[in-house]
Amino acid sequence: MIGAVSRAARPQDVVLNAAGSLPGDLHKLWRTARPGGYHMEYGNSCMGYEIAGGLGVKMADPSRDVYVMVGDGSYLMMSSEIVTSIQEGYKLNILILDNHGFSSIGGLSRAVGSHGFGTDYRYRTAKSRQLDGDYLPVDFVKLAAGLGAVAVRATTREEVEQALEAMRGHDRTSVVVVEVDKEMRVPGYESWWDVPISEVAEMESIRQARAQYEVEVQKERRHEIQAPAGCVESKAV
Repeated sequence: MIGAVSRAARPQDVVLNAAGSLPGDLHKLWRTARPGGYHMEYGNSCMGYEIAGGLGVKMADPSRDVYVMVGDGSYLMMSSEIVTSIQEGYKLNILILDNHGFSSIGGLSRAVGSHGFGTDYRYRTAKSRQLDGDYLPVDFVKLAAGLGAVAVRATTREEVEQALEAMRGHDRTSVVVVEVDKEMRVPGYESWWDVPISEVAEMESIRQARAQYEVEVQKERRHEIQAPAGCVESKAV
């Protein structure tokens, strides 16, 4: 998806994202041709920022097309600014990546022994009382179309490329919905993320994750930074 959007975008266009695994994926894979062409809400990974933020970018410079890449979880948190974009005549190009839930935080949940609890859009079953039923039939094409956007679903690379090309001819906000593999990820970054894990837990998987965490955290090193003359010395972990 990142490659398809990158090939479709003009040098002056803008890609925008905020949350999930996409900020890291785009950081590794996107190539920006001109200043201002890469807009990420890195600070708090703020879910729901994407479409509203994309509207702001488009308002700031209407001459540049804005490609908003957003996961289905973030989309459901705040898609309402599609209406504002149509009302005010600021066309957005929105790519919804549908992985049936919260893939990024689901991966982190599994990494800390919590089995991705609550991160899939699944029915709660009567027998287990857990969220382990079939996937919920959320129709993002109908949701976007209901807000006034031109909306289509793409299922292959060729259909994605055709939909991106068709976006250029639309006169209002356009949405392409693409189902993506929940487990497919770009390569890692050869470092370790210090995410503290519960010290006390009933689940064996969490206790095992905590034991491994206590091993890994011992490898952290404190780096001394020598400040230039006349400046206050600082330290970073």
